[in-house]
Amino acid sequence: MKIAVCIKQVPATTEVKINPATNTLIREGIPNEVNPFDLYAIEEALRIKERLGSGTVVALSMGPPQAADALREAIAMGVDEAVLLSDRAFAGADTLATAYTLAKAIEKIGEVSLVLCGKQAVDGDTAQVGPEIAENLGWPHVTYIRKINEIGPSEIVVERMTDDGYERLAVSLPALFTVVKEINVPRLPGIKGQLRAKKAEIPVWTAADLEVDPGRIGLTGSPTQVRKIFYPQHETTAEMIEGSPAEQAAALLEKLRGLGVA
Repeated sequence: MKIAVCIKQVPATTEVKINPATNTLIREGIPNEVNPFDLYAIEEALRIKERLGSGTVVALSMGPPQAADALREAIAMGVDEAVLLSDRAFAGADTLATAYTLAKAIEKIGEVSLVLCGKQAVDGDTAQVGPEIAENLGWPHVTYIRKINEIGPSEIVVERMTDDGYERLAVSLPALFTVVKEINVPRLPGIKGQLRAKKAEIPVWTAADLEVDPGRIGLTGSPTQVRKIFYPQHETTAEMIEGSPAEQAAALLEKLRGLGVA
């Protein structure tokens, strides 16, 4: 079985800055990491391969050149191959354009039976890319997978987390799943894996390599666009109440009554 895992490099901090002119994140000088939810997808792909005793796991990411670092981390964990989709034509993509580009890459990889994604990216929190990839491929998809029970040549039985329990579903292959953190505990890369990752050659595919429709990628192919990003402005005021403790308590009570909270 060939399994593709879609991962994303995200800022490793909440202290991010916004470029007011472009409404995009300022990534220079900001440490990055693999999207935490994607680590569970990588781990589950490796476990499926080990469970079957054979197979290939391919990590796939779309982003700037430095996103190769995220793919090297996936290689260190044990994935067999990694591909970076990087082209200025991909810049500014919303979830729909991103999903289309990733789907074209999965088609180019060929013979993929299963795609795994983390349930969402922590920088966008939309949880849209996984299902949109599946729609572009015309595959069935299931979100919030907490357990993979049975794996057959043409069908997988899974448990999908819900608000009040779980659903048990049989899904025909090829298919796409998004996983939650309850599914496993990601392994830590060993020394051999880290050395392999350091030496790995990661191919970079551009728009020309994927033979994409130019009108469906990047900013041009994004029907949703960010018009403005800003930090909420919080204004606070303080007032000192003078007098004896009894006078202060009475004055405070009066003020709270005036605000309707006492």
